[in-house]
Amino acid sequence: MDKQIRRLAGCLAVVAAAGWAASPSWALDSHGYFRAGPGATKKDAARACYGLQGPGLKYRLGNECDFYGEFFFSENFKAGDVDTKIQFTPNLYNAGTDTNDAKLGLAEMFVEGKGFDIAPEASFWVGKRYYARADVHIVDTFFTQQDGVGGGMRGLSAGPGRFSLAYFRTDDGVAGTVGNQPGHRLSAEWYDLPVNAGGKLRWVASYTRGSFSGGQDGLALTAQHQQENFLGLGGSNTLWLQYAQGSANLNTGFGDLSAGSGHKGWRLVESFTWQQGAFGGQALAMWQTERSDTGDKVHSISLGGRASYALTRHFKMVAELGHSQRKPDGGATQKLTKFTLAPTLSTAPGFWTRPELRLYVTTARWNDAANVAAGSGGVTGLGDGKTSGTSFGAQVEVWW
Repeated sequence: MDKQIRRLAGCLAVVAAAGWAASPSWALDSHGYFRAGPGATKKDAARACYGLQGPGLKYRLGNECDFYGEFFFSENFKAGDVDTKIQFTPNLYNAGTDTNDAKLGLAEMFVEGKGFDIAPEASFWVGKRYYARADVHIVDTFFTQQDGVGGGMRGLSAGPGRFSLAYFRTDDGVAGTVGNQPGHRLSAEWYDLPVNAGGKLRWVASYTRGSFSGGQDGLALTAQHQQENFLGLGGSNTLWLQYAQGSANLNTGFGDLSAGSGHKGWRLVESFTWQQGAFGGQALAMWQTERSDTGDKVHSISLGGRASYALTRHFKMVAELGHSQRKPDGGATQKLTKFTLAPTLSTAPGFWTRPELRLYVTTARWNDAANVAAGSGGVTGLGDGKTSGTSFGAQVEVWW
């Protein structure tokens, strides 16, 4: 791990030196995110975290066993009369608290320009980047996510909203699939569509194709509605309706590029946040069904929320309760319920204020079907045949 950290420090030093050496008209901006901290379960057992396999089925407060950070650096400057941005984002991941398998990665490296005379209001980009992301924080899940290597255009005026179009290429396959799966993806967005007072609609579509023997086509469609100040609670509400077929993922990214047209998925996600004085939080309800090429289905349900209450300006109590279910056709329903209580220090009382320095106790219960799934990677934190567990520790989470 020390070697990886030294590499990261070297990358950051290069970026900083480049910024200092740049013209005075350039501006080096930085922001980032990381989480880290110690944790334990019981004597003679490794640290445990509890969740079912699949998106939205693991509630993260006091339930993250990894060490992760990402650090965004960008230069913004004028190149002629075009506003130009260079983005560089290294990241560091370690699956455990203090193991030697840390991995240094490159999440983003792209150039973007805005002000070209063919479409002055739009920006054009090429490289590797995070793209079209929309998440629910408490389950650490991006329900739309099209990260990758490509190029495109964003922000073109299109009627009442804006339009974006991008092309992506993958050469090394997709996580969770077998073998080399090169492929293409064409992604389009029509967003910022005003449909009601304080509400906007976003449409996302992706077409995928595997460019290898046995590669298949795919299509993914998402409708997302964002409502500000939902019910007057000072937060927002997001509703996703999603469909995918073939080699496209429900998150509108690459899926299994060998999956045929019989492979389909449907998902409904409802999530809202609130902040009323000292009381804030976020809640989630999710329903999902996926069907394989052979017709077998897997049904998933997730329901939960996190709430915080500020007892003083810098001290709040945070609690999270989540219940997840996953049922494959012909199999028993896997069930897991997790609860965390976390006294927390923060720089301000709001739910979204970071950094947070937390102590936590997490307890979880699951059924025998979840234990069976754990044998094939279905559940993390389980093993010895038990159907309950408790973990405790400390964590820092910060973004800036």
